[in-house]
Order: sequence, then structure tokens, then C-alpha cells
Amino acid sequence: MTRYIFITGGVVSSLGKGLGSAALGALLQARGYKVRLCKLDPYLNVDPGTMSPFQHGEVFVTDDGAETDLDLGHYERFTGVPARKNDNITTGQVYTEVLGKERRGDYLGATIQVIPHITNEIKDFILEKEGTADFVLCEIGGTVGDIESLPFLEAIRQFGNEVGHDRALYVHVTLLPYIPAAGELKTKPTQHSVKELMSYGIRPDILLCRADREIHQEERRKIALFCNLAEKNVIPALDVSSIYEVPLSYHAEGLDHQVMECFGIKDIANLDLSIWEKIVRRIKEPESTVKIAVVGKYTNLADSYKSLNEALIHGGVANKVKVKLKFIEGEDFEGGVNLAEHLQGVHGILVPGGFGKRGTEGKIKAVEYARKHNIPYFGICLGMQMAIIEAARNLCGIEDATSSELSDGGTHVIGLMTEWETEEGGKEQRSEDTDLGGTMRLGAYPAKLVEGSRVADIYGSEEISERHRHRYEVNINYREQFEAQGLVFSGLSPDGELPEIVERTDHPWFVGVQFHPELKSKPFDPHPLFVSFIEAALKQSRLV
Repeated sequence: MTRYIFITGGVVSSLGKGLGSAALGALLQARGYKVRLCKLDPYLNVDPGTMSPFQHGEVFVTDDGAETDLDLGHYERFTGVPARKNDNITTGQVYTEVLGKERRGDYLGATIQVIPHITNEIKDFILEKEGTADFVLCEIGGTVGDIESLPFLEAIRQFGNEVGHDRALYVHVTLLPYIPAAGELKTKPTQHSVKELMSYGIRPDILLCRADREIHQEERRKIALFCNLAEKNVIPALDVSSIYEVPLSYHAEGLDHQVMECFGIKDIANLDLSIWEKIVRRIKEPESTVKIAVVGKYTNLADSYKSLNEALIHGGVANKVKVKLKFIEGEDFEGGVNLAEHLQGVHGILVPGGFGKRGTEGKIKAVEYARKHNIPYFGICLGMQMAIIEAARNLCGIEDATSSELSDGGTHVIGLMTEWETEEGGKEQRSEDTDLGGTMRLGAYPAKLVEGSRVADIYGSEEISERHRHRYEVNINYREQFEAQGLVFSGLSPDGELPEIVERTDHPWFVGVQFHPELKSKPFDPHPLFVSFIEAALKQSRLV
């Protein structure tokens, strides 16, 4: 029998509902239960794929090719359960599906309304998880009181009534702000948030109260009294130094035990949190420190590179080191800038993925600096393409080398998958009858690694599968020219047509990948490329 836990948020946004959902999932797993996590997003976009990283943060891509909310990355990192396309739904997707059914006549001419048609579609999305896990944790995006959240709140209210209270549980995440002038935490915002939620017919079973300091018993008692629930179900969710402490913190406050009690589960299984204790210990007690420069274009918002940041931490956990990140805008390296001033003391340089021309010339300079100064370099997606352009210009003599994403002119060593045909001699040639629009390559694709290459050694295998999110590819016709200059194509698509990985044979550690390895990294199972990159950075730190 699948049980459902619905996680809502109140008072303000960015309280950490996604992280709380992931941590609770990890705690239930630690007790031996099978979990599945999903998210209902109230925004009207069909998916976050076209949304600005400055507004929405990163786009998390699943194995089956869905562009989803970044919270699904938290779900995977904490539970190890691969997210799927049908684990994230937006208002835009709901309305698109309902209107599509109306156009096909599926509703037999009925008047289409939010209730029941929209809410039924949302409930169907939740119900299709039935039987796939012991617990399905469903996060509702946004904040209670937002007008766009109303259909989702109504849907989960109906769902709880239909499956019964013994199978549906509501967890509400709120904020207790500290007012310095009063010298105390204030409970009133939480009281109002619960009142708002109850006005929609949902009575929370558990309150997860965010605060930056201890919540005293008197305050918990007051919240319980005015919010009409047991004091033991008011759970402090205090700030911690690392997100990987959250499962330990929430367990110490009794969250998982109260979930069991609310569901009436008597035979509560023992739990094993040793893996989380080990991870936190390594984060808090590192043996050394390395400094990594991330040269990107969305560096003003940490969530823009959320999975990347975490994957670097995972690499540090594996090597028992603290990873300090220095974010640098690619544009800062354009013009007559002294790169040494910005990169002095860094032990590794990473250029992440991105779209568009802004900052690319600065990224190419960062690649050149890493190559010439033997600093470990890791290029991801666009970062690999920047390494290709740098080598083409500075080593292969193709001075106008560029990408068709960046310029209509010049020699396109990077282009759309459909952009060139191979003529005798391997010269790039535009095809007049080819669809120049290209398509986004999304989701997991296999690749074959060259025997004896650095990456084959890192992976310990010659066959891999990694997640992609890009349109542009390295032109395979230039392979011989690049390899003659030491830039080896060490990973290719199974048909040998699409370069997946490049590496330098004359450099301590220089790897570029077309895919996004950060999407599959977890603290208890760090991605081998990040483990190896941080290991190389650690060696570099001992040379400086």
C-alpha cells in the first residue's frame, strides 16, 4: 500500500521544501522503505528549459530526457532514485494536456473547468505513482497564498479525502523569523500561514519550522496550541553548515518518527544513518583544501550551477578535502585582463555549460591559461567546446575557428548536428537541403571510450551512459588536426560520429566532456570525473 506525503510551504519562498522532501526521503530509505519523490510546479511554463537561470536556477535533466526543476536534483542526490519525466509537472503541462483532450473530444462536449478537469489531471499525475514505492513524497512548489497554487492545493485536498487519512499526510514548511529588536523568534507568520492553508481545507499534520537558532519549548507549545496540532509534531528545522547534515538534523528532532506515528505504523524499522554521518564528518573535518575557479556566465546566482557545485563537493568528500569555489564571470576575462591576477592560487579551472555568446571569449582565455600553466582543466558541455575552439585557434592554425552558435562567419569547428556534410578530405560544408534548426539532445546517451585513455581509466570502463542537454556538437571532420596537436577524442558516440570526450595527452589533467556528469553525482556515490578532477587539483595544490 503506497502512502503519500504532501509538502507545502508558507510565509516566504526558498525555505527548502525540496531539500526537506529529499532529506525525509533519505530518512525513510534508511528505515528500509522504498521512496519516490515528485514535484508539482505552479508556473505556466511547460517546462523550465527556456527559463533564465537567473530567475529559475539550473535545469535538471533526467535519464529519459525531461527538463525539470532543480529540486529533482536534490531528490536524486539524497535518495539515489533516478528521477523520471513524470516526476515533475507544471501548470503549463496540466493545461496543455487538458486542452489537448478537449480538442480530441475526450470530454464529450463538457464545459472544461478548473474543478474537476484540472484537479483531476493533477490527481492522475499523483495517482500514477501508486504501487511504485512504499512512500510517495510530493512537493508543491510556490507558497501557500499564491493564486497560481490554488488548483494544486485543491487537488491534494481532494486526493487526501479520496485515499483516506491513513494514506495521506501533510507536512507544512514555515519560517520563524528572528526580530533582533524584540530579541525573540516570532510565531505569528507560521500561525497565519497555517490559517491560510486550513482555509483551503488542508490541516497540516506536521509543521517543519525553519529558523536560524534554537526554537524553545515555549515557542513550540505556542505554535501547537494556535495551529491545532500536537506539540511533538512541531519539528524544528534549524540552519546547518552543510545540506548533507539535514537528514541527521531532522532525525534528531524526530521528523521521521512522527511521520511513522501519524501513519499509524507500529513496527518501525531500525534505521542506519552511518553513510550520512561519514559524509558530514568528511565535510567538517577535511584533511586539506583545494580552490577551484568556475568560469561561467550565471555566477551571480548559486542555484544556476546547483548540481555542479554539489558534484565538486562530492569530489572533495571522496578525497577528504574541502573544495573552495571561486566564481568568475567569463566576461571579466575579455579585453586586456591579466588572468594571472584572477587565477592566482587556484588549483583547478572548470568551465561549465551554458548557452549564447556572452562571455565565451573570456572562457576561451581561461582554457588557454589552464593549458599553458598545466593547471587541471575540466570543461563541461560548452566548456568542452571552448577547449576545442582554443586548440583550433592557437594550435591548429585555424585563426577564425568558432561555433555556429556564436557567429555566422568564421570556420565552424562546432555546429548543429545537421549542419555539415562530409566531403572528400573532411572539409566542412553546409548542406542546402538540411534542417539547420537542429534539435536539442536531451537525456542519457551511451558513449564508447578509447582503450587506454585517461577517461577509460577514470571510469574503469570503456562503455558509459551520461546525460546531455545541448544542440551543438564538435565537428568530427577536424579530429585528425586536433589529435595531431595532442587533443585526443577519447570518447565517441557508438556510431563514431559525435565526439563526447576530449583530453590532452601532454597535460597533467585536461578533460572536456559534451555531457553533464554533475547530474549523476551523489555524496555517497560521487561521479568519477569529479573525484579524479579534485584529486588532480589536490596534487596541484602540493606543487604551488
